[in-house]
Amino acid sequence: MLVREEAGAAGASLGQVKEYLRISGSGEDGLLEGLIKSATALCEQFLGQWLILGEARETVLADGGWQRLSARPVSAILGVDAVGPDGAGQALPVDAYSVDIDASGDGWVRARPLSGQRVLAVRYRAGMAEDADGLPEPIRQGIVRLAAEHFSARGGEVASPPAVVSALWRPWRRMRLA
Repeated sequence: MLVREEAGAAGASLGQVKEYLRISGSGEDGLLEGLIKSATALCEQFLGQWLILGEARETVLADGGWQRLSARPVSAILGVDAVGPDGAGQALPVDAYSVDIDASGDGWVRARPLSGQRVLAVRYRAGMAEDADGLPEPIRQGIVRLAAEHFSARGGEVASPPAVVSALWRPWRRMRLA
């Protein structure tokens, strides 16, 4: 089970969306901020990657095999705990497990089978950039365009994402085959 320790930061700024929409007042700021968060979440789902660096906590099996972490791209694996049947965690010594981050940004963890403890709790950091300014411009621009599209359709019209948004994001899309 994957838990994002903090809410993901927005992939574009309020100022960028307001500039795109040519809005100068602050009366719509709350609505626009919500639309930016929504567009950021949709972008992350489409890309299969976290945009802004954040900490995650994930439980994986401790069966001796390599376990792939769900969030990506992984930048650091911070620690591994063995979780007992009672749910209590205990930090594992470094020689009791192995970690790897491969060239594509997938994080991997392996621990030898532990007596009575079949689950590991892994703490790690994942994301493409420290903040929205570190994201590639096409990703940010797609978030701005999607938020603006949803803002324009707020009168009850059905908003369909413009094809340009997926075209902007597609080069960074990572999919896993089942």
